[in-house]
This record gives sequence, structure tokens and C-alpha cells, in this order.
Amino acid sequence: MATGAEGGSSERVHSHGAAPRRASKAPRIVVCTLNYAPELTGIGKYSGELVESLADHGFEVAVVTAQPHYPGWRIFEGFSNRYSVERPRPGVSVFRCPLYVPAKPGGVKRLVHYASFMLSALPVMARLTAWRPAVVWVVEPSLMCAMPALTVAKLTGAKCWLHVQDYEVDAAFVLGLVRAPWLRRLALGIEQALIRRFDIVSSISKRMLDLARTKGVDSGKLVFLPNWVTVGEESGGASENRYRQELALAPGCKVCLYSGNMGQKQGLEILAEAARILERRSDIRFVFCGEGSGRSAFEALCAGLSNVTFLPLQPAQRVAELLACADVHLLPQRADVTDLVMPSKLAGMLASARPVVTTAQQGSELSAVVSQCGIAVEPGDTHAFAAAIESLIDQPAWASQCGVRGRQYALMNFDRKRVMANFVDSLTLLCSE
Repeated sequence: MATGAEGGSSERVHSHGAAPRRASKAPRIVVCTLNYAPELTGIGKYSGELVESLADHGFEVAVVTAQPHYPGWRIFEGFSNRYSVERPRPGVSVFRCPLYVPAKPGGVKRLVHYASFMLSALPVMARLTAWRPAVVWVVEPSLMCAMPALTVAKLTGAKCWLHVQDYEVDAAFVLGLVRAPWLRRLALGIEQALIRRFDIVSSISKRMLDLARTKGVDSGKLVFLPNWVTVGEESGGASENRYRQELALAPGCKVCLYSGNMGQKQGLEILAEAARILERRSDIRFVFCGEGSGRSAFEALCAGLSNVTFLPLQPAQRVAELLACADVHLLPQRADVTDLVMPSKLAGMLASARPVVTTAQQGSELSAVVSQCGIAVEPGDTHAFAAAIESLIDQPAWASQCGVRGRQYALMNFDRKRVMANFVDSLTLLCSE
């Protein structure tokens, strides 16, 4: 797993009050995000790359974040769970705050986890009011950081932007992490009161923006900001991939790959069931790569399967190569969270020019996207999921066409340069106001 600060050689100071450097006329942005680089998956990856793009476009950025801990739910090697400051590149200051990290995040423990970060971030956010930012940007989760962000914006005259990666309140009740009806009503009421106060609300899918409207956000405040991927040169065939040698795959063996977080929202059990159904085929290997709170339970479901290989989370510089080793990408998703989250791993899958099999309800945004470049089946339908895998494996020409369409979709909708250009335009306009 990656260690150290983003960018490698950064200055680190153990303090919670050091001010950002470089007094200049560049627009100043405070980014408050629970997850940040060097986390390799999920929100941390995108928050890190977003700050990189802001710095490249001449913004000064102060990042208020936690010590890196996701998806393994433990503080990364090389970091300590206390206040520290990093300056990984000119114009970027990263203020890391301590927090409670549960080994097995459940309902109450996850709430304490969020609350601990919000409380430890308060003194840092308070000190940053003297920096006079133009925009305060906050990422959900955790929505608990919304009030400190709104307060800093109010005190400094800054605009406040909420970026929703995950509707944590809705997801917590859908997943059964919190069950009390009165608590649901209270949480949703607080969420709506907070979200309406932001100047801009962005999210990663159109359906998630629709949900923001139902929560009372004016349409004029909404911005579509999808998770992106760096679409580079198209990779060669899977047979030429180094991972095939490392996995000791026989010639002609097909790889069905799942790579990403292994948690509760993914519905990973269908992968184990599909692997069991297709164990009769010696030409198919399932490769499951990643970490998360659900990995040990997932490994137990796959125990004894001869066609399954587990890999740890891979280094960032090898992710594109890993995705290109697949013949078919697997994207399980629970039915009850289909339109509450948009899997961030989808962009990389499509950019790899490989077909995708997903579980998504018909009519959902995920189903609409994947149906153009693979197969979407109803969540929980294990036999349909396994049959979809076989169809793509046994019809390579069709699978190749799906992969090409997926890559074209990624270029048009998820390419990092395109997404960041649109984002910087929106942010510059907001700063000018």
C-alpha cells in the first residue's frame, strides 16, 4: 500500500495551526474531505486528483483531511494518528487531523468515525478563516463537516460548494446501519436543512442530482461532476498483459475481474455464487482485487473454489494494467443503493476497453450506461449474472465491440481533462461572483 504524502517528497509538520504558505492573488480554495491521497480507491483518489488539477490551474488550496485509512480501515504505514501538515507541491497545504478508525465499521461506529473527524477538523477550519478563501469545498461523506464548512464560508464571505459522492444518510438506513425511524426523520431533516444552504451542490450521476432536487436544492445550484479517469493509450490484448504471467494463467484462460472496495454496498456475494456456478469451466478465472471491511467474509464465501484468486490492492501505477488484464469486468451492486451511489470504478473499467457485467435495476442510470457496453442483470439474479459472463466469454467479437463502445463512452463522459476543464470553469465563475 502506498505510504507517505501525496507526491512523495513533502514537508510534514506536526501541528494543527500552521497557515498555508504563498500569499498571492491566486483564488484560494479550502477543501474539506474525510478521504484524500494517498488513498488509492474511492473518494480519496478523486479528492487528491481534484486538488492536483486545481493547483495546475493556478489555485491555492488548503486541504483539511484525515490521516489515510481507507479501504483497509487502519492508518497507513508511515502516518501517525495525530495532527500534521504536508506541503506536497507549491500552492497546496494538506492539514491532516486525527480520528477514530474502527476495525469493523458498523452503524454506531461509523457515526463516531465521522464525528471524530468533524471535531478534530474544527480548530483547523477555524484557523483557516484568517486565510480568507474564495470557496469552501466539502465532500459528502461526511455531511457532518457541512456545518463547519458553512460557518467558515459565512465568516469569510466565501462561497460554499458541497460535492456528494455518496448520500450517506439514505444509504445508512437502506443498508440497515441505522434502524430507528425517529432517527431517520431527524437525520433527513438535518440533511435537507444543510444541503439547501450551499451555493453549489454537485454530484457524480444525474440520478443523484435528481435526488438533490427532491431534498430541496434549487436546480440552478446543481452541477454534474462525474468521477473521472485518465484515458490514455489503448492497452494491448489481455494475453499480452504481465498480470497473466504473475497469475500463472494458462494460454486461452479468460479473466473475470472485480477490483475495488470490498464493503457492504457492493453485494459481493453474487461474485462468489457466480464463480461456484462457473467452476465447471477450466477456461475462466475469477480475480478479486481490493480491500475493505467485507473482504474476510467474502473470502470465506469463496473458500474452496479452485477458479478464484484474491489480490491485495494494487499500486496506482499498475491500476490501468490490472484493468487491461480482464476479459470481462464484474460490477456487482445492491439493488437498494443503485441510485444512491454511482460506482467510481466504472470509469476505469470502460476506459480499459473491456466489457462489463453489472447488477442494476432496469431503468437505473447504472443499467443504462452498462447496457451500452456490456450486460446489466437484475440484482440478486445469480444465474443471469453467470450466464451474462459466459455470453461475453463465448462471443469474443461481441465482447470486443462492447469494450470499444465503453471506451468511447469514457472518452466522451469521464475523461479527466474534459471533466476538470468543465469543473474549473464552474469554479472560476463561482469565485468571480
